Amino acid sequence: MEELMDTVPMERDLPENLSLVFTGSGSEYFRIWIVNLLLMFVTLGIYFPWAKVRKLRYFYGNTLVGGEPLGFHGDPKKMFKGYVLVAVLFGCYSAAGKFSPGAGFIALLVIAALWPALLKSSLQFRLANTSWRGLRFRFTGSLTDAYKAALPLFVPGALIVGASAMVGTNPGTQTQLGIVIGLLGLGSMLLAPWFFWKIKKYQHTNYALGAEQTRFGASIWSFYKLSLKVLGVYLGLVIAVSIVFGLAFWISGGPAAMSASGKPDPRAMALTFFWIVPFAFILFIGLNAYSVARSQDLLWNHTASEHAQFQSRLRFRSLFLLNIKNWLLTALTLGLYWPFAVVATRRLRLQAASIALTLDIDRLMADSSSNAGDAAGDAAGDFFGFDIGL
Repeated sequence: MEELMDTVPMERDLPENLSLVFTGSGSEYFRIWIVNLLLMFVTLGIYFPWAKVRKLRYFYGNTLVGGEPLGFHGDPKKMFKGYVLVAVLFGCYSAAGKFSPGAGFIALLVIAALWPALLKSSLQFRLANTSWRGLRFRFTGSLTDAYKAALPLFVPGALIVGASAMVGTNPGTQTQLGIVIGLLGLGSMLLAPWFFWKIKKYQHTNYALGAEQTRFGASIWSFYKLSLKVLGVYLGLVIAVSIVFGLAFWISGGPAAMSASGKPDPRAMALTFFWIVPFAFILFIGLNAYSVARSQDLLWNHTASEHAQFQSRLRFRSLFLLNIKNWLLTALTLGLYWPFAVVATRRLRLQAASIALTLDIDRLMADSSSNAGDAAGDAAGDFFGFDIGL
């Protein structure tokens, strides 16, 4: 009986919680960061892929999932090819745009046609070169699904560039085309949550380790609700900043502070600036923190596989206070605090997440071992087979 029980997959009545812990330090990453920065400066940016590999290996190696570190095995030479390709594409687009609006429109269409394939390639490369407990992850998204997810992002841009090209060839239609461009811009803003949902659904539905593959359960309406909340916070901040600006101007003398020549009194304007800038700085950092915290929770709380459920509880207040500290110290140190800020933010965001596993971890790894060869096959059969930095 005991031998029989040993062969049965062990599913748990209560899930095992795999914590995410970041063990890196700001001082360690500072040394990597400063060397990368100097080498990129000396090589005029050519060293960037090698710098990125060093950074990813450090951050992955210090990210513990259930007490075991992640690993990154990417080849910087392949990553370099990807960056060169992207640089060439955007260089051609920039040059074509200067040559003529029509040529710029054609170049944009070419980029739009290639970008979904590049997106899939980048995700596949990154996952195939990421490991946990010696086993590689996989990205299983198809090229067809990549086009369905990413191509709509470029349609409004292509239409706007095309309309701009028509303005250049038909000056008499500038007013009408200006209205069309404005409507396209408004339409893009209204469809932005849908675009974002499509991309994230494509990503979060295709992460895999062994027999486990994620699915994404968030609805499109949850993205619209989040966008409306962020928009509401933004409008509230604009109103608050306007009120504070008005109060500061009134306290500094208001209309009476105007000089005899009708120009503002420099002292009054300096006092107003002293009030408004810090207030606006704090409020808009708050908007960023709110957006990041709620987005992380929305994405990962709706990502799960058959036996694993991701969980995220990133507190807005913690991220808001950390962002204020990071920006102030980075400004006071003329940028030298930046590596410490990156490490502190990574630690806070990672340690707000966890994974609830309902399958015995040894059984999960056994299933993963039987599928370990798939990642190498995926990478070898990839359309491009390199990272483009997404």
